[in-house]
Amino acid sequence: MSGEPPRVLQPDGWPRPSGYSDGISVSGRLVVLAGQIGWNPTTGKFESDELTAQVRRALENIVKLLAEAGAEPRHLVRLTWFVTDRDAYMSARREIGAAYRDVIGAHYPPMSLVFVGALVEARAKVEIEATAVVPQ
Repeated sequence: MSGEPPRVLQPDGWPRPSGYSDGISVSGRLVVLAGQIGWNPTTGKFESDELTAQVRRALENIVKLLAEAGAEPRHLVRLTWFVTDRDAYMSARREIGAAYRDVIGAHYPPMSLVFVGALVEARAKVEIEATAVVPQ
């Protein structure tokens, strides 16, 4: 791989975010993934109705799609999370963080988290969109 390494955007005086970054500058081949939910994409079935389990599965689905594009979790430059239950998310933050680190590792790209009333799949508790850039 060549080109400039990713640069985290950290303006002077800004506190370092915890669990994500405010911005990143990269160049390379763009990989854009549709929102992934916490089901088994082969069967189209949910294996759990628990939020953390669905987060783990959605992240695993993202990693599988990244691999299909020749990318890795370290190439992620943006994640947007849509979660249906704020209270469930807030009470499971520690477990969700552990699942994230198990699947993605210690890479924390810019992320946004939006609480929504529902997702298209009625049993879905989370949907995560991902963007990656693979250095040329």
